[in-house]
Amino acid sequence: MKVIIVGAGKLGYKLAELIINENIEVTIIDMSSKVTKRVNNHLDVLTVTANALELENLRELGIKNYDLLISVTGSDESNIIISSMAKKLGCKRTIARVRNPEYTHQFDFIKSEMGIDHIVNPDLATANEIAGYLLKTYSLNNGEFAKGRVSMVDFHINHMEDFIGRNLAELDGFEELLVVAISREGDIIIPYGGTILKEGDVIYVIGESSNINNLAARFKLNIDMRHIKRVMILGGGNISYYLAKQLIQAHIRVTVVEQSRDRCKYLSEKLENALIINGDGTDINLLEEENVESMDAFVGTTGYDEQNLLMSLMAKQLGAKKVVAKISRPSYVHLIEKLDIDFALDPTNIIASDILKFVRGGKVVSVSLLLGEQAEVTELIVDADVSVVGKPISKLGLPRGIIIGAIVRDKKVIIPNGSTLIFSNDRLVIFCLAANVPHLKTFMKTSKGGGIGGLWSRNQGIRDFIGF
Repeated sequence: MKVIIVGAGKLGYKLAELIINENIEVTIIDMSSKVTKRVNNHLDVLTVTANALELENLRELGIKNYDLLISVTGSDESNIIISSMAKKLGCKRTIARVRNPEYTHQFDFIKSEMGIDHIVNPDLATANEIAGYLLKTYSLNNGEFAKGRVSMVDFHINHMEDFIGRNLAELDGFEELLVVAISREGDIIIPYGGTILKEGDVIYVIGESSNINNLAARFKLNIDMRHIKRVMILGGGNISYYLAKQLIQAHIRVTVVEQSRDRCKYLSEKLENALIINGDGTDINLLEEENVESMDAFVGTTGYDEQNLLMSLMAKQLGAKKVVAKISRPSYVHLIEKLDIDFALDPTNIIASDILKFVRGGKVVSVSLLLGEQAEVTELIVDADVSVVGKPISKLGLPRGIIIGAIVRDKKVIIPNGSTLIFSNDRLVIFCLAANVPHLKTFMKTSKGGGIGGLWSRNQGIRDFIGF
């Protein structure tokens, strides 16, 4: 498969980094020679310094021979035009990043009229994640799969006597649950029954959603069962706008603190039921004056990770019940595990997961990047002629870094073991370390040597298996 990425910013670079791990030929276009040189020094990709808005540049690159173009420049309009031109020149599929709220309700029209296959909006996707977390009744970092039937949670065991010093096989109440990973001092451990838990560990547990709720109740992980009524948002950018809009629709009182007077005016016009404060959100006195201690949640959404983390911690100390921080630096992931931050998320990872799902195609339902991109959870549906059908998990030859955490069959959730058979139409929720992602093709490779949805290239073998 050949993929061309236009724009080598944070998202473009991250996508290239992820996609080349899946045996895909990647080309990156950027107008800055400084940027393309940096990419060349770190990634094994073809880089081109050029303006993708120029038709002749796309033709010279042989755009008609590419399977996918992903346009993630800093301009929504450029992304739309580039994606549309590439499609008309013969590129098989195109993806455009569009962030302006004014375009949100026009996505279907833009796609149909401009010939774009998929549009991604990192700000809206991030707001959706935060709103989903805040509107839950318990305060665990929760990922849902199989239409909500399967959940995965991660939590610090801290000083919990029920966990520290015990091996996994000794844990009570985990018969219908599976610990798929342990994060310890920045390293990821794939555990087995004899793995001893230590103070400071973060464990990742997967299971049927009702059993996850029972786990939270039993070990008093859901310390705040009250529904969210008041939320303060630091920063008035697009994420803040999308989030505030959703919270207001859920009848939650929203306060937005933003420094720019012009932006405050815009937000006050668009968010009639929100309180917009024009001021410096890093000013503790301002937060105290606006009663941050009475907030059920505080959300840091500025463009600066340090501000979001620091002010979230300050808000927590002042009395805010839950704090959420938007971050963009992978190096902060392990730091967050040691801080009193309830929920931290990276917009780049969220949208990269969405694009990976599209790239892999077939019956891949979702992809969720975890642990600073050290691992992912992939949800997929097993096709009838995939070679794994009818085989027990123990006979699949999977590396230790891949764990089938749950199987949904006929609406029933199964926590599998080595003897569990894989059937066609099973919905698998698979935990996978980044290094083992290429092995996921096991679940897509058919007994005839092909792949789901015609994604296997018989001429060039595994390198052209689209998505893996």
